[in-house]
Parts: sequence; structure tokens; C-alpha cells
Amino acid sequence: MIEVSHLTKSYGSVTAVDDISFRVEPGEILGFLGPNGAGKTTTMRVLTGYMPATEGRAVVAGFDVFEQPIEAKRRIGYLPETPPLYPEMTVHEYLSFVARIKGVPGGEREQRVNSSMERTRIDDMAGRHCGKLSKGYRQRVGLAQAILHNPEVLILDEPTAGLDPKQIIETRELVKELAGDHTIILSTHILPEVSQTCQRVVIINRGRVVAEDTPDNLTARLRGAETVLLEIDTNGADPAPALSAVDGVTRVTATPGATGLSKTEVETVQGRDLRRDLARAVVTNGWGLLELRSMRMSLEEIFLHLTTEETDEDEGGADLVTATSSAPEAPDA
Repeated sequence: MIEVSHLTKSYGSVTAVDDISFRVEPGEILGFLGPNGAGKTTTMRVLTGYMPATEGRAVVAGFDVFEQPIEAKRRIGYLPETPPLYPEMTVHEYLSFVARIKGVPGGEREQRVNSSMERTRIDDMAGRHCGKLSKGYRQRVGLAQAILHNPEVLILDEPTAGLDPKQIIETRELVKELAGDHTIILSTHILPEVSQTCQRVVIINRGRVVAEDTPDNLTARLRGAETVLLEIDTNGADPAPALSAVDGVTRVTATPGATGLSKTEVETVQGRDLRRDLARAVVTNGWGLLELRSMRMSLEEIFLHLTTEETDEDEGGADLVTATSSAPEAPDA
């Protein structure tokens, strides 16, 4: 549905986006991550036809963004970081105006406007002027205009910026509901939002793609091993020898606790699920198994790991990096 191939955007001597390539499959939600100045907003502006690329190709819903810009734009709903609202218009007037601009047939406009307001939970604000809305409601109106013409592709730049916790949850649910019917690229600085909403992640740093995979696969590949945390009632005994004897266990760290409990961290070879074998070893020794769970690297840890100034070889992540760059920081977020 979206294909970006060797895309580059330069501002004079500064390269904001440097030879990036990625795909987004139909109905997929792709999280687009990177620190400030990484080139996220520039990439989104190029994809929406807001600005031209210096080099490379971008295809949206089968239409080349540069060679067939009008057809591509008809199939895109775009929520920029700052929603483009007219403060003197009411919410209903603004959405009706946008519907006309986007070519929604006259007989369908009122239904589309009402439906988009209902889906974004702003129908109670229909008569209020956009200039008098809170930041959170302005963000929702921006999302309503993006879905107004029922586009095949949604490009959302920080869709939950300024929302309160309840509104963030509602917006996440809305984005999930839109997936399947729409292909979505979602840029955000709220990392838990990505893990809860997105099926795949592209991380860029200094204008280049440094990782592309599902959050779970990124976690497994970065850690290089599986880690399981157990809480065991050993009545004071050391569980390390028994657990170390399990085939596939590479390291056991046991921390004695109060009343004979032991917090034990077990590292196993990558790609093997040893939870059943570890539980069997605990029960066989007559101990009580109070907790057993896999420990995963958080998305925050992954993000920091891939975007720090240290070299990938020093961090042990060279196999993840699809490209590196020494380009200066780009002027956009």
C-alpha cells in the first residue's frame, strides 16, 4: 500500500532524510519512531506531497507521489503535528468546508461530517468555534478531517499530542478500529503507544533507518537471549544448581529473600521457551513456584539502544542496523 524506495531529502548541505526505504502493507499500522531531528516529519511531508524529495521514490495506494500527486493525495488522510484549523469557524462548519475541498459528494457530506465527529468523540463540540477549543479537542478535530473522505491511507503525526489520559486511550482504540480499512503510519514520541497500537516499527536516526521489525522481534534480537524471572519458595535452599542443570539454561542468578523465598533470573538460549522445563525442575525439588514470567526489553530500551551516540558494534546491535549515518541533525522533528 505504501512503498518508500531510497528516499532522500536535503536542505542545502543538511540531509534530513538519507536514502531510506520501507514498506507498509495494506491494513497495517506502522509506528514511525525517532528522536527530534531524525527526519520523521520530513518523511511524512514528502509522502503526503507537501514537499518534494531530492531523490528516490514514494508510492501510495499504487500512485507515485511525485508523478501522480493528485491521485495519491486523494487517497491520503493527513494529520500534521499542528492541525490546520480555522479559528473563526465552528467545528461543523470547518469539517463541512474540508469535505467540499476533498471532493466529498454533496449528498454525502452531512453524513460524513457527522460520522467523523462521532468517531472522534467531538459531536458535542459541533457548534463551538475551533479557536475556542482546548488543545486536545483541536487534535481530535484534526483527526476528524483526516478520516472525513474515508481515505485508504492515514498518515498521523503525533495524533495524541495534548490529549489527557482518557482521550489518549480513546484515540488509540480509534486508530485500532481504523486499521484494516485503512493503512496507517503513526509517528509518536509516546513509546508505550507504539507497543499497544502498532504491528510493526520503523526507527530512524539522523535521517536513516536503523531498525525495522515487530516490537517483539526487536526485543528478542536485541537481547540476544531469553530471560525468565521466577519467584520460588525454596525454604532457604539455593535453586541455582537445579535450574542450571536444565538443558538450554546459560546463566542463573538467585537472590535470597525473606521467609525462604528466592527471586531468580534465568537466562536461556535464544529462541527456546524453557518455562515448562523450569517449572518442572522447581516442582521436582519440592519447591513452591509463586511466579514465572518472561522478561522483555522495553521499547524505551530498544529506542535508546538504537539512537544513542555510541557505535552499534559497542552496543552489540550491529545485526539490527540497516543503515548508519554521520549526517548532521535535521531541522525537523
